[in-house]
Amino acid sequence: MSSTNRATEPESGVTTGISTKGLRAGAVGVLGAVVIGVSTIAPAYTLTASLGPTVAEVGTQVPAIILVGFIPMLLTAFGYRELNRVMPDSGTSFTWGVRAFGPWIGWMTGWGLIAATVIVLSNLAGIAVEFLFLLIAQLTGNAGIADLAFNPIINVVVCLLFMLGATLVSYRDMQTTQKFQYILVTFQLVVLVVFAVVAIVKAVSGEAPEPTAFSWSWFNPFEVPTFSAFAAGLSLSIFIFWGWDVVLTMNEETKDPDKTPGRAAMLTVFVVVSLYLLLSIGLIMFAGVGTGAFGLANEDISANVFFALSDPVLGPLAFLVSLAVLSSSAASLQSTAVGPARTLLAMGHYGALPKQFAKVSPRFFTPGYSTIVAAVVASAFYAVMRLLSENVLTDTILSLGMMICFYYGLTAFACVWYFRKQWFDSARSFFFTFLFPLVGGGILAVLFVTTLVDSMDPEYGSGSSIGGLGLVFVLGVTIILVGVVIMIWQRIKRPAFFRGETLSMDAPPSIRRR
Repeated sequence: MSSTNRATEPESGVTTGISTKGLRAGAVGVLGAVVIGVSTIAPAYTLTASLGPTVAEVGTQVPAIILVGFIPMLLTAFGYRELNRVMPDSGTSFTWGVRAFGPWIGWMTGWGLIAATVIVLSNLAGIAVEFLFLLIAQLTGNAGIADLAFNPIINVVVCLLFMLGATLVSYRDMQTTQKFQYILVTFQLVVLVVFAVVAIVKAVSGEAPEPTAFSWSWFNPFEVPTFSAFAAGLSLSIFIFWGWDVVLTMNEETKDPDKTPGRAAMLTVFVVVSLYLLLSIGLIMFAGVGTGAFGLANEDISANVFFALSDPVLGPLAFLVSLAVLSSSAASLQSTAVGPARTLLAMGHYGALPKQFAKVSPRFFTPGYSTIVAAVVASAFYAVMRLLSENVLTDTILSLGMMICFYYGLTAFACVWYFRKQWFDSARSFFFTFLFPLVGGGILAVLFVTTLVDSMDPEYGSGSSIGGLGLVFVLGVTIILVGVVIMIWQRIKRPAFFRGETLSMDAPPSIRRR
């Protein structure tokens, strides 16, 4: 990294360039980063909840939609990789947004990441609670135990215990996080692969309830019946890939921070897309896309496809699927906390938030204060929303799609603008700093606007509305407006950051080379 890109923080604590924050360097390798990335995406939890709704929209074209949804994620990942190559900083989207567009847009980009991850943290804890009681019910043969998860008081108390455990692990050093994730992620992936393979074998041998012959046409997105179905499926597909960027928030703690995070991000998305394709093909072949008892379009099972099909596929070993989804939720609950904590750390470090957020644990070299704040906010958010209404929580999760498109898109455009003076220096530069992130960011921007418009309809999501506007729209806009209000307040309290005195825009690297 050239000295023009990474500044050494002076004794005053003021810097206009990228600077270190006291995190433990060299703690995470490529494999560890990939494991944490896969854990954050939480394939078992994500796919069991999204496969049914996606099938309802596009039928057997699920593999095609997965691949199409993978495209903007991949293109955006290239942009992330290029930004990390020249600016490895734990603030990622926040820091890069500031360096490309200035403090105002950079601050809102960081807010988008924090808001999205806090929403997901609360939802992951809720899912973990549900699958914990489902697993106990399976193992004991007492179906009534599963209903305890829907008692609001019990649900919230157990959820808070999950959050406490995840926070304790996240607070400790990254080696602890990696060891925890190796076990849970490995178990989750093994169970899912076995689940998919057994489903395929039973479908081919005629032992499946509604076997469907495999067809390469499933990969053709042009066979999706309508554009609205395509757009809805694409939104769901993008959601299932969200979370891979957590590996970049750890860049100051990785071995070879200029290269390791970028490589880990690319490997993460490829591992996950392969797993999703295998599972979707296996379950379509096994259960079909109809509305029969085990059909993937059956509304009674669409919210939890794996649980419904675990017994028909694995028989007496069905409990392993519930255990895998529980492991997925618990692992992701812990690893997802990595991203917002390090973004909050960077925002505190550069003066965009109170300096308390810049505190690093002297024992574990982790952003202890930011980790605790993120966990407390997520816990309070879940408790309030769960006690008020399950529909409010569901609609809040649906509004997550807007936040994903919001901050991913801004980060992709930050890459395009930051490297604007070297777009045509080489073929590599043209594709990776200009064309790929531009197209990826453009797709995400279109989806953001489309979701924003569609969610104004009260029928979108749970059907709840406020003032004639859909609750998903109201929640999404409210989250963004809350960020704007907090940003303006920080401008009043901490003007130095907004004047570019602690982190300034960077000159486009037209000459700098590695």
